[in-house]
Amino acid sequence: MAEKRDYYEVLGVDRGADEATLKKAYRKLAKKYHPDMNPGDKEAEAKFKEATEAYSILSDPDKRRQYDQFGHAAFEGGGAGAGGFGGFDFSGDMGDIFGDIFGDLFGGGRGRRGNNGPQRGANLRAVIHISFEEAVFGCEKELELMLKDTCPDCGGTGAKPGTSPETCSKCHGSGQVTYTQQSLFGMVRNVQTCPDCGGTGKIIKEKCSVCRGTGYTSSKKRIQVTVPAGIDDGQSIRIREKGEPGRNGGGRGDLLVEVQVARSPIFERDGMNIFSNVPITYAQAALGGDIKIRTVDGDVVYTVKPGTQTGTRIRLKEKGVPSLRNRSVRGDHYVTLVVQVPVKLSEEAKDALRRFDAACGNSTYKEPEEKSGKKKKGKGFMEKMREVFDE
Repeated sequence: MAEKRDYYEVLGVDRGADEATLKKAYRKLAKKYHPDMNPGDKEAEAKFKEATEAYSILSDPDKRRQYDQFGHAAFEGGGAGAGGFGGFDFSGDMGDIFGDIFGDLFGGGRGRRGNNGPQRGANLRAVIHISFEEAVFGCEKELELMLKDTCPDCGGTGAKPGTSPETCSKCHGSGQVTYTQQSLFGMVRNVQTCPDCGGTGKIIKEKCSVCRGTGYTSSKKRIQVTVPAGIDDGQSIRIREKGEPGRNGGGRGDLLVEVQVARSPIFERDGMNIFSNVPITYAQAALGGDIKIRTVDGDVVYTVKPGTQTGTRIRLKEKGVPSLRNRSVRGDHYVTLVVQVPVKLSEEAKDALRRFDAACGNSTYKEPEEKSGKKKKGKGFMEKMREVFDE
């Protein structure tokens, strides 16, 4: 007899794997190698049995503890998990896994629940577009949607007025039908939604002419949406009971409104903080002075310090985005000062800059030439001698 492989190796997990990791690994292997998915494939059947045996041991805390201590020897002699499927329990967690994968084949009576009980209506989704400033301070928007309501003619039964839905003869009103079938593990029970009534337990012989048997009518309605201050792009607002109507007495679903925030040409946002760039002139950077900075609250005056360098970042406290939880708490506004270098200068401005550069000890300044374009003549010998004697 071939030596058994390590259970952790079979499932492809490490020895510290948690319950969720074990279940995920087994689910993948069970779906891949299940005999019903691989009819006549003995190798797939063997791998399925091996994976099932490994999971049945490792998913049980007591058995896993024994296996970790003694290995396969802990279950020799007919213990739990030995001898193929004979000692396996397919109820509980195992049934859940197989039910998810194979439509409750091993559910032991588990199955899809009938639809004849109260069912909550489905949620609806919509999108609204707002500006950057509206996201910061909040706003009111209006949506126009097609919403369903209970049919006024049949009262939501879907049957023609004066008639009533009849109990389904196939499922006898339960909304479910049960089948038994032979499988690798013996006779198993498979519970499914009744194909005749769709799980409602009722059959409508004569449908309502207004709603055509659905029990609902649709109409266009306007919904007010209150957008809270501080909402961010992609977040959703839930409006209770504005979704699809429920069935069999179930409540309405909700309306989920996704908010899409337009980009601002001036501001950028990161969480509760706002960022922007503000240009300043060369003179303002060198000499200092007051400048206006645009914020979401309006313009504020800020005094630039003399000698400010380009890229200097300043912080305007509590000029950012309000917190969704507490509107009185706000982020900050960070402003980067960018010194603008002039592109077009007059000759007068250029000359002034050269003189300024020379005054700072730099060498870009040169004495201007005469208008004629000729270089200024140097002083003659007699003029130089006169200057000497004058001294």
